[in-house]
Amino acid sequence: MVGDKVLCSAESEELKRFGLTAGLTNYSAGYCTGLLIARRLLKQIGLAEMYAGNDAVNGEYFNVDDDMQDKRPFKAILDVGLSPTTTGNRVFSVMKGACDGGVNCPHNTKRFPGYKKAQIEEVKGKRGKTVETNKTTAQFDAKVLRNHIFGNHVTTYMNALKKEDPARFTRQFSRWEKCLAAAKTKTCEDLYKKVHKAIISNPDRVKKAGNKKPVKQVVTAGYTRVFKDSKGRKWMREFRQTGADRKERVLQKFAAAQAAALDD
Repeated sequence: MVGDKVLCSAESEELKRFGLTAGLTNYSAGYCTGLLIARRLLKQIGLAEMYAGNDAVNGEYFNVDDDMQDKRPFKAILDVGLSPTTTGNRVFSVMKGACDGGVNCPHNTKRFPGYKKAQIEEVKGKRGKTVETNKTTAQFDAKVLRNHIFGNHVTTYMNALKKEDPARFTRQFSRWEKCLAAAKTKTCEDLYKKVHKAIISNPDRVKKAGNKKPVKQVVTAGYTRVFKDSKGRKWMREFRQTGADRKERVLQKFAAAQAAALDD
């Protein structure tokens, strides 16, 4: 047992680079994060062109396993960890984004918004006895899921709150206003469409720029180095030596000992 190996990763904080600077923890952001990691992973393993993903995001069930090409799609099993597996949980939005991005994630629609499980209705008579039993079938409304993917429910709430309580709207959605203005969009759906397009065009991770003015300086070089920061604080770090360096160090000690013996 050597532990887990991370092949690829993505965080919702990276969505700021694609124009999404607000609502990084909602359902739509989870979908974008899943889409980002899917496109990044497939590009990394050379399957991005073969499995381009879902070009019509309408909330319907989609999985690349149904249209297998010459090479099998990358298969991933969702591990929810300690997250509750309730209908509408955001962890499933990440899975939906990964599926639409071209990764094979075995699943069904039972945990997406818009799914209603089968129910049994009992019709009772005058004496309380069950006269008739009606059973409704399970249904899935893909339009509800699509509204959550593109944040249409957020847009509806924002517009309603702006009319009812402008002060509360400013407190709660000031970042959203700046985000929409920066992206030159009026609705969340237009914004998320731009974000999806930007993710698909370039899902690579961008390394953060390092500090151009290093504050750490080396005071004493060697394998036992002494460093100093901008505030004058010093600390020591030991580095591993190579075999050749160890032999050279031993020879130097012998030479020093022989020179001291001759002087005596």
